[in-house]
Amino acid sequence: MAISAKRPDGPVLLRMPDSVSDAEIIDRAIRGDRWGREVLYRRHAGYLLGLATRLCANRGDAEEIVQDAFIAAFERLGSLRDPGALRVWLGQIAVNLVRHRLRRLRLMRVLGLDRGADATLETLAAPGLHPETCGELALLDRVLARMRTDLRIAWMLRYVEGLELTEVAGVCGCSLATIKRRLAEADAAVRAHVSPSRLPRPRGEASDGASGEASDGASGEASGEEEGA
Repeated sequence: MAISAKRPDGPVLLRMPDSVSDAEIIDRAIRGDRWGREVLYRRHAGYLLGLATRLCANRGDAEEIVQDAFIAAFERLGSLRDPGALRVWLGQIAVNLVRHRLRRLRLMRVLGLDRGADATLETLAAPGLHPETCGELALLDRVLARMRTDLRIAWMLRYVEGLELTEVAGVCGCSLATIKRRLAEADAAVRAHVSPSRLPRPRGEASDGASGEASDGASGEASGEEEGA
């Protein structure tokens, strides 16, 4: 789609943001084009905000993470080799910021300085859910809050955000084998407290397929990657 704008020397054809590829926007943003950066932000900010909100369970923290993520992204756009991987790359930046924020919040909670969660799975659920389902979500929130940060992020990306395993690995910046191990450990902790029939499943996955998928290929594969707490 395009629109015409009047100029002293005649009309000029302006391309609408939806008709411009990420590759072109990235190129313009790298060259300092303000319009390119604005379009990049508008196109992907909603995705990052939703992701960060669900991972952090706090809207204020999520908004700060999105702002910081775009500041970092604009500074490092020149290092992005594949424009087609922009969304995964932005997600990786945001998830790294989430990881640091969750670890800091854990310390603040120990010190009694935690400002609480206002965007848990329970509060973000669709209105009108059965009370029993709301109770299961509240229990799931508590289990995830106690989980190691990297395990929680991997589980949320896979089973709440619905990302493919390769996408989870890309966003987390680690190998597929490492993600499978994290998912197996996280899923075991979740299933010990929450009924499997109440758990979210990625699209196309059977309700009892999580443990098998997460552990498939994970056991027996040595990895030198360091997994943070």
